[in-house]
Amino acid sequence: MARMHSRAKGKSKSVKPILSNSKQWVSYKPEEIETLIEKVGKTGIRSSKVGMILRDSYGIPSVRDLTGKKLNKVLKNTQKQELPEDLFNLMKRAVNVKNHLEKNKKDFSGDHGFRLIESKIKRLVEYYKSKNVLDSSWTYNIKKAKLLVE
Repeated sequence: MARMHSRAKGKSKSVKPILSNSKQWVSYKPEEIETLIEKVGKTGIRSSKVGMILRDSYGIPSVRDLTGKKLNKVLKNTQKQELPEDLFNLMKRAVNVKNHLEKNKKDFSGDHGFRLIESKIKRLVEYYKSKNVLDSSWTYNIKKAKLLVE
């Protein structure tokens, strides 16, 4: 299937191996890993950063392989985020591009990119509304995004 906003075809990316061998060199037990996740998650860091901290500082390569649970499932108990992380990151990008466009009025390719980012946000909002992650009355606009991001 082709990419939506580029001319590229297919999806070329790295993929984790299908069979996960138990990491015998990891000295942590699943319960210890969950307490580490909760400890790091209480600082208010987003889930992708929590995974990087566990990987870099504690040597835990994959939470899912070692505990059988996804990182977000464990973090749900400790962190309550009003927006999903991917939606928040897209909104942050949109705010940065909008600030750039206010300074550079003639950047037409930047304006096109801004419209593409906003369409991604609107599709993602519809998805999260259908999955009841977001309230059905929640709407997106750039002014609201600026307040949420900054």
